[in-house]
Amino acid sequence: MEKRNYKRTTVTAALPYANGGVHIGHLAGVYVPADIYVRYLRLKKQDVMYVCGSDEHGVPITIRARKEGVTPQDVVDRYHELIKKSFEDFGISFDIYSRTTSKIHHQFASDFFKKLYDEGKLTEETTTQLYDEEAKQFLADRYVTGECPHCHNEGAYGDQCEKCGRDLSPTELINPKSTISGSTPVLKETKNWYLPLNEYQDWLKKWILEGHKEWRSNVYGQCRSWLDMDLLPRAMTRDLDWGIPVPIEGVEGKVLYVWFDAPIGYVSNTKELCDREPEKWGSWQRWWQDEDTRLVHFIGKDNIVFHCIIFPVMMKAHGGYIMPDNVPSNEFLNLENDKISTSRNWAIWLHEYLVDFPGKQDVLRYVLTANAPETKDNNFTWRDFQERNNSELVAIYGNFVNRALQLTKKYWNGVVPECGELTDVEIRTIEEFKDVKQKVETLLDQFKFREAQFEAMNLARIGNRYITECEPWKVWKTDPKRCETILNLSLQLTANLAIAFEPFLPFSSKKLREMLNLDAFDWNQLGQTDILKAGHQLAEPELLFEKIEDEVIEKQLKRLDEIKKANEMAQHQPEPVKPNVSFEDFEKLDIRVGRVLTCEQVKKSKKLLQFSIDDGTGTPRTILSGIAQWWQPEQLVGKDVLFIANFEPRKIMGIESQGMILSAVDADGSLAVTSLLRSVKAGSQVG
Repeated sequence: MEKRNYKRTTVTAALPYANGGVHIGHLAGVYVPADIYVRYLRLKKQDVMYVCGSDEHGVPITIRARKEGVTPQDVVDRYHELIKKSFEDFGISFDIYSRTTSKIHHQFASDFFKKLYDEGKLTEETTTQLYDEEAKQFLADRYVTGECPHCHNEGAYGDQCEKCGRDLSPTELINPKSTISGSTPVLKETKNWYLPLNEYQDWLKKWILEGHKEWRSNVYGQCRSWLDMDLLPRAMTRDLDWGIPVPIEGVEGKVLYVWFDAPIGYVSNTKELCDREPEKWGSWQRWWQDEDTRLVHFIGKDNIVFHCIIFPVMMKAHGGYIMPDNVPSNEFLNLENDKISTSRNWAIWLHEYLVDFPGKQDVLRYVLTANAPETKDNNFTWRDFQERNNSELVAIYGNFVNRALQLTKKYWNGVVPECGELTDVEIRTIEEFKDVKQKVETLLDQFKFREAQFEAMNLARIGNRYITECEPWKVWKTDPKRCETILNLSLQLTANLAIAFEPFLPFSSKKLREMLNLDAFDWNQLGQTDILKAGHQLAEPELLFEKIEDEVIEKQLKRLDEIKKANEMAQHQPEPVKPNVSFEDFEKLDIRVGRVLTCEQVKKSKKLLQFSIDDGTGTPRTILSGIAQWWQPEQLVGKDVLFIANFEPRKIMGIESQGMILSAVDADGSLAVTSLLRSVKAGSQVG
């Protein structure tokens, strides 16, 4: 797509979900790169607005509230404040950080939906969903648990089995139960309103696949995979009591789907800011409906579909809105070679980092950018964190700045000396960094933050090489004029470093600017050699960064080790004993001994084995069991196993299974088939 010259840029960062804190995965994936980009645009004196806020609706919040015995509002109030303060302390420079429980947002999202409804842009569909007759409410996916039809895990959720990883729907579960009342839900008809994504598929193909081939490959590829399939209508309302009520007369007990109202939060938050400071920002429409405005969404890869397909269709259906010009999405960041998991507390939380490492916001920003998962998943380790701080920030950047400032203080009382005649070494050094502005700009404009930060650090490498080669501490004794030139260029490089790192390391750049005794920088000065004028008085030099000792890192590693051990212990805890049943209930189960005649892997299934069992009747019985990842078929042939003979037959992958083989779940999740101490006749009853 042809590059346009826009008058302003609206930058959004994915709304963090207000049921927990912010961890380093969120920072690396969304908030640090977005902040770098916005600070860069501001340095260039461009008109930019940076918008974010807490996402405060949805089922996970109601589940947490129920577990804690508080209201959903209590939950979101607590985490909204925690997240907001963490971002502020870390230097994420939002122009507004609001929330989706605000009155402005509720009204704006309601009006947005109502316009689509009134204009017939939504379709009305009646479907059957699970309903809790005791709690008198429809059950969202996560409010239903039951037995997974694939691996037979009895604790599968209505949207996914966390043991085998399969995506599920609540109606697929065997013996589903409501997590609210514990009762067995029933199927009941309900009416909801859908966004007909299928009607916009051709437009999406042209807009994305033809018009935005410059998008990152992970974004473009995921969009293509969706658009190569037939898009289906998607429900924009839910049967819940927490959220924005559906603004249709006579409709009760329904709210807007969280993924409908959350992205509208970008717009409602913009409106909130513009209403508060109209003289500075103007109307919200100029940031969302003016063709001279560029829109950029910063997100993680799990949000690509919502920001590139669903939200654009919402805006297209509504009319009047601009479309995102780019959606730079990152992959995931792992922690110590393991996937970050909030449920396992396997994370580095921002609010805890700020306590453990006071004044070291920029160290984390630097390391997360250096390890940015821009094209593939990447990894954070505490040893790498320490190494990058000590070997790069301290030994390269900080070392050069300290040498330049301390030598100037020693020989010229902190006054910038004159620049005399340039020698070949000065000419070569200037040649090395004269293109730094173009290089960093090009990379930032392409959202290549990792490479851009490397180019900024290259200025310090050039400076160290120059000052080491020239040895001003020796030249001072024989040729003070020559020493003046060396230190003048070293100070110019120092000023260049402060400008180049302003988007990446704002706290350090501010500190360095204060040491240089300058009020502000202009991005256009980057690459120049006359930023500091001769005779300018510098302030007192200080160390820009400090070394991080081994014991500090050992403390963090010890904490993670304790978390890992706690998780392992929790895994090894046996499942709680289920409620007592009567002997009569037990007698209803017909458990028998069967001898395995044949066993083979079910085609197109990684988990299922198909057994032919001698059950004593003379006619082999077929049973399917999801144990293929733990047993080879040939290991089981000829073995005596226990099976439930009076389960109602059911088809799995087109094969009728006539019972269930009993297995024990080990602490690591593996399945051990039950067997006997001695062989008995096939068909013998267990009782």
